[in-house]
Amino acid sequence: MRQIINLNDAWLFKKDCSDISARDGVTVNLPHTWNAEDGYDGGNDYFRGSCLYVKTLTKADFPKSDRYYLEFRGANSSADVYLDGEKLAHHDGGYSTWRVDITEKLGDSSELAVIVDNSANETVYPQMADFTFYGGLYRSVNLIAVSESHFDLEYYGGQGLTITPTVEGENAKVDVQVYVKGLKDGQKLVYTIYDKEENELDRIETTESSASFEIKNVHLWNGRKDPYLYCCEVEIVENGETLDNVCSRFGCRSFKIDPDNGFILNGEEYPLRGVSRHQDRAGFGNALLPEHHEEDIELIMEVGATTIRLAHYQHDQYFYDLCDEKGLVIWAEIPYISKHMPTGRENTISQMKELITQNYNHPCIVVWGLSNEISIGGSDDDLLENHRILNDLVHEMDKTRLTTIAAVSMCKMDDPYLQIPDVVSYNHYFGWYGGETSMNGPWFDKFHETHPTIPIGCSEYGCEALNWHTSDPKQGDYTEEYQAYYHEELIKQLFTRKYIWATHVWNMFDFGADARAEGGENGQNHKGLVTMDRKYKKDAFYAYKAWLSDEKFVHLCGKRYIDRVEDVTKVTVYSNMPEVELFVNGESIGKKTAEDHFFYFDVKNEGESVIKAVAGEYSDEGVIRKVSEMNMDYVLVEKGAVLNWFDVKAPEGRFSLNDKLGDIMAVTRGKLWFMKLGLKLKKKMNANKKSKDKDEKKSGGFDVDLSSGGGLMEMMGSFTVLRLTSMMGMMNVSFTKEELLKLNRQLNRIRKPKK
Repeated sequence: MRQIINLNDAWLFKKDCSDISARDGVTVNLPHTWNAEDGYDGGNDYFRGSCLYVKTLTKADFPKSDRYYLEFRGANSSADVYLDGEKLAHHDGGYSTWRVDITEKLGDSSELAVIVDNSANETVYPQMADFTFYGGLYRSVNLIAVSESHFDLEYYGGQGLTITPTVEGENAKVDVQVYVKGLKDGQKLVYTIYDKEENELDRIETTESSASFEIKNVHLWNGRKDPYLYCCEVEIVENGETLDNVCSRFGCRSFKIDPDNGFILNGEEYPLRGVSRHQDRAGFGNALLPEHHEEDIELIMEVGATTIRLAHYQHDQYFYDLCDEKGLVIWAEIPYISKHMPTGRENTISQMKELITQNYNHPCIVVWGLSNEISIGGSDDDLLENHRILNDLVHEMDKTRLTTIAAVSMCKMDDPYLQIPDVVSYNHYFGWYGGETSMNGPWFDKFHETHPTIPIGCSEYGCEALNWHTSDPKQGDYTEEYQAYYHEELIKQLFTRKYIWATHVWNMFDFGADARAEGGENGQNHKGLVTMDRKYKKDAFYAYKAWLSDEKFVHLCGKRYIDRVEDVTKVTVYSNMPEVELFVNGESIGKKTAEDHFFYFDVKNEGESVIKAVAGEYSDEGVIRKVSEMNMDYVLVEKGAVLNWFDVKAPEGRFSLNDKLGDIMAVTRGKLWFMKLGLKLKKKMNANKKSKDKDEKKSGGFDVDLSSGGGLMEMMGSFTVLRLTSMMGMMNVSFTKEELLKLNRQLNRIRKPKK
């Protein structure tokens, strides 16, 4: 009988080491990453290289068995496995399960050494992206003991079991396929189907590697409404004894994605409105424990999401299990992202095979993502061919699901790249990375009009917010108030267009992006609705809860924003109740209704006031206080910034670093000035590329070619020059204080047009 022994405890670890004989490390337990501290502290200097893990395997500690396999649930990014000094395996791809047969090499006492490497290279994805590539054995390592006759453990890390349910009227046909090694005469396969309560529904005994069942009056897996799961177990049996067994839950559901009506589950419209998720968190990096996954799923359930885009790689199997149980509809993808590498094609294929093989039985998954923003530098023939190969591969491996891509804003609507997958989504940040919030809905209308037969979704949208505050929120200010305003606008535009097949907020949680130098807390992307430590839900979280959740509540926004200078302040309340009443120091100032769930009140700001929002039996309260001058604790001060916005000289009627590029370029002298700045940026980026090529352990920032087309420049029109120069840190480009002051003096010479 199969037995699984966890090997997470007591590994010797040595950083920056590829010598398997080294023994001067420290003891660590798995899951473990060597970037748990430097992976999100900023500076784009987190360690990328080879590290050594060593553990002694004592055969007497394991059950007697015919065969032994090592199972690695996640080793980022590449790994080499040695037993007693002999290399047994190499694996590329940091997010999937893979196994190694050590039967013939395992001695009474054997030394297992694993070298894990997250160095930059040109063959393993990802290499360029806006998140940290944490290195380590960051998921569990197990030893699996099986008999000579066993279900295949080596085919792309799968279970050796695939279950394909097909709904046929009131019933369902369930086709089961197993992959067996060493099956002998006299042995048989026993297939059993169980309902959710573990009652046996049907059993088939055969020597065939496949079986088909019919479930009458099938209980459908119906999303969050009713995520019903069956179970299939298959055993290898000889003389009444079970030699090996595998089991998997599955769900019976039908779905389609309609270009006019969006996502349809079991014949009914089921709007997919949700979030994207990165797997890391503060204090742990990507080395998560089960309770971390559980907390994440509960927060996503609380916000009311019906879907998650699991970006940008394969997530832990436990998280997919939780999604099955909770009824969340999932987009699963490989890390084919940002930069197409002609030498990386085989890795995209192997990672896709692993993703599908390991996750085929999860009813939550409906689409396989081929790539993310891969055409940011344009679509060449090799990139297109790579996508056609992947698209065909997915359809060959899985005839029940669809393919999709996440295209970047600059990708034109007529790009041949968009014609390859079954459905399309776009990453749009109008209102944050340039443009205005009002541009989002009309853009999707234009796409829908241009391509009426292509289902279109929004795979990323969002803006950053930290603990900064203002009563006059503006794009790029990183305040919680602007993030709330942005999401109010995007909710109204996206959720009311039912043809949009799915929307995914970027992101549910703040996450590590060590190259970032924005918002006053370097090393993170702060677009999350919840902070990276999961301790604070930003106001925008409750905007979504008001639209998506059935759990009644009321939320008073701006509770971290107490000191206010204005005489009358705007107070915002979110609720899914029909009416909200606001009290100031115990006195009602009125009731309001709002079909969009967003309630606004004007409140006199005098002295200190206790504000209380009441909706039915629910209430929430906070305090505001009248002050004469702005509390600078609320004002963004960039950590390590060369220059902050309030230090910039901005004479009346003249441009400065605090002005938007679009406004500057609207005048002739401004255009000429920007052309010179563009040459300076290109020179800096070229110099950086040369130095980066010499330094293989450099983390490698987000590398975008500003000369790739007008789309990027159009997006950046709403950036202030100062914001652009700070964001260039993601591309490993920096400016000195003297350079910025010189640029500002140049801009001060250019007159603004008269209004």
